This record gives sequence, C-alpha cells and structure tokens, in this order.
Amino acid sequence: MQHSNRRTFLKSATALTGGFFAPNLLLAKDIPAALNVAAIGCGGKGASDIREIAPGNRIAFLCDVDRDKAKRAIGAFPQARFFQDYREMFAEVADQIDVVTVSTPDHMHFPIAVEAIRHGKPVMVQKPLCNSLWETRALANYAEQKGVLTVMGNQGATVQGTRILREWIEAGLIGEVSEVHYWTNRPIWPQGPGIKLPEAPVPDTLDWGVWQGTCATDRPYSPGIHPFKWRGFWDYGCGALGDIGCHSMNSAFWALDLKGDFVVEASKVSPFDETMAPKRTTIVYDFPAKGQRGPVKVIWQDGVANPNTDKEFIRPPGLPAELELNPEFGQVFIGSKGIIFFNDAYCSTSPRLFPESLREKARVIPMVYPRIKGGPTQELCRAIRGEGAKPVSNFEDHAGPLTEMVLAGNLAVRLGKRIDWDMKNMEARGLPEVKAMLKRNYRAGWEPALT
Repeated sequence: MQHSNRRTFLKSATALTGGFFAPNLLLAKDIPAALNVAAIGCGGKGASDIREIAPGNRIAFLCDVDRDKAKRAIGAFPQARFFQDYREMFAEVADQIDVVTVSTPDHMHFPIAVEAIRHGKPVMVQKPLCNSLWETRALANYAEQKGVLTVMGNQGATVQGTRILREWIEAGLIGEVSEVHYWTNRPIWPQGPGIKLPEAPVPDTLDWGVWQGTCATDRPYSPGIHPFKWRGFWDYGCGALGDIGCHSMNSAFWALDLKGDFVVEASKVSPFDETMAPKRTTIVYDFPAKGQRGPVKVIWQDGVANPNTDKEFIRPPGLPAELELNPEFGQVFIGSKGIIFFNDAYCSTSPRLFPESLREKARVIPMVYPRIKGGPTQELCRAIRGEGAKPVSNFEDHAGPLTEMVLAGNLAVRLGKRIDWDMKNMEARGLPEVKAMLKRNYRAGWEPALT
C-alpha cells in the first residue's frame, strides 16, 4: 500500500470508528490506529522515546549511527528494519513512515528534522530543538511552511503540574509573579577548558562520518566524545543550559507567556574556551511587562553541586530555611502574595505553596487546561490521527521560541556581554558581532537546503 493510501485509510478508519480501528474491525474494534514509527537514535534518550511512542503504534524502522547502541532496540523490535544512515532510510522507505522520532546529539536535530519534514512526516525532536539559533528559527519556519505536525521532547510541556502552575498563576493565587528561579547540578559530564580527547580507533559498529554530520570541525573519534560526553562541546551540544533549560524554563515560558524580546546577561561564569562550555554559570533574563503581567526576572544557575550547602548558590527568597532543595534541579515562582515551588525540572512533582495558607484557596481553582497523557510522542500521535489537538510544544508556536530564549543565554556566556534580544529580527540590539555567532559552519556536503 502506498503511503498516501495508507494515510487516507488511517484517517477514514479513524473517522468511521470514533478514533479507533484495527485491520479486522469486527474482531478488534477498540485498538488505536497503529502508526508506523521511524525512530532515529535508539540508545540513551532514544530508548525511552521508543518506549513512550510504542504503545498503540508499530516500531517499523530503527536508525542509529552506532549499531552497538541500537542492539537493545533491535532485540526488542525484531520486526523493525534497521538503518545506520537516516538519509538512506528516507530514500528507501519514506512512503512507509507515518511519524519520526529524533533522539540524537543536538547538532544533528536540524538536518534530520528537515529531511523528515521534506517528506511530509510528523516529527518529534528531542530538546533543545537545535544547537544554533539560526537552525532553530529556520526549522520552525520550515515546519510551518510545510504544514507538518511537530513536537519537541520536553516532557514538562505535557505534565499536569505545568497546567496547575498556569491555572494558579492566572487565578492570581500568588499575586504578581516577579521572579522565577531555576537550578541544576548539570553538567554531569566533562565540561570546561583543557579536557583531553585521546584519539582511538573507530569502533566497527559506528559510522563516525555520519555521527559528525554537519559539524565542520573534523575531529578524530574519541570515547571522550561519543556516546555521552558530547554535550559539553559547543559544536555538538549546548552545555548544561541546553540540556536542562528547555525542560525547566518551559514552565515560566508557557505560564507567564515569555515569548518575545528580553535582556539576558551571564553574571557568573567559570572558565571555558572555544571548544567547551563552562562548568558553572549564573544567567539572568529580564522580560518586560506584557499584557496583564508585570516584568519578570528569570535566574538560571547550573553546575550547582548542592544548593543546600553551596555558599555561592543564590537561594530563592521566601523559602522556609529548613526546606531541603533537590540537588539535581528545582524551580521557584515568586509572587507578591506567595511562592510556588517544584522540587524538579519538569513540574512532574506536586507543587508546594508558601505560605501554606494558600493551599485552601488553591483547592477551589478550576481546571482550565486539558491534561495530556503519554508524553510528547503520544500527544503527537493523537494529533496525527485526528484524536487530539496540535501539540503544545510544536516548533513554530512554542518549541522554537523557547529554544531561542535558552540558546540566547549561551550567547551571553560566550560573548561576555549583556544581550538585548530582538526576537522578531533575531538579533542583539547594538551588537552586530552576534550575527556571525547565530549560524554554524557546515561540513562540505551537509549544507542546509530548505526546499
């Protein structure tokens, strides 16, 4: 069956059965329409993305530059056809794919997502959407141009706590929100200047050329890069901010409508160089008043070993002195009438209120925003079937602008200057040198072609 016919069949069957279908409708009327999934990146986060999207769907294709990292997925889904190069996969079986997941190092999000969208495939891309500002804007625009359903893999955009947070804030439970604090112990991988990368033979299971992909720096293979230690490289990842920022800051971005212009400055930065991100930063964002809310300050701290004992840690004001903070990450919203505290990065734990007298008022605040089940990939699949709305963290409306906000923090770190960010024109006011930092240099043969 050609893909166009398959998609027509899926939609028709869904409409006829109220959102459910099976090949034999008389025997299995309550089985959801199974979408053919192409999972690109099968180890690490890729493995959990596959587990998330698998229920109700068919893992039809697996793709990973490292066969060794994909072996568990291959064993779990023996019926899936395996590819080592995503370009070959799209060339050979694009007509059989219904949805794509991209769970690779950050520098390859853009070219793989572009290829999926070029073929008209709905796609989930892990956070951050891209590791450069130009790619982030270009990808969001391309998805909108092609009319393809998309979602970024920031789970916090789908959890109940994020919706409760926005409902409480909009109901005025803690008054006017003026500050939001985020912290994390990341990086938990090597980061900072002077890290040695011993060259080693390329494993037989790895296609190092495709792993390098778009990166113009031709580095020899090193176990100090692949499989996990790439995050600290400006070329491949985005440091601690890129790793956790799109998770944590999503809450304020959505609940307080922070999309738009802002000022960002890195106030504390440990040593770094042109290759590696720093081990520790404090970054402060200032957002102007917008609509019914006043100005908001967002304070980000990474590289915090333990916020309960670290003397350099900026403890959010108003929290009880005896309150133990999660050493891994946390977030605090400070309002004129009280505080909302989450002891995690995603709003997946129960929110706590201070003063505690606000709890009674919180109980009567009505539910406004629908709850989402199954995470970003299942949210995307329901939208594909016509069973649910467009994903919250779609590229053009949410994921793109959120990622741009996060990545502008890294610009402030690298430049060492206060950045007055013009979101519409994607430029730093009064700093023409920033323009050259927005777009990466591409390896020959990997230049972007958005057609």
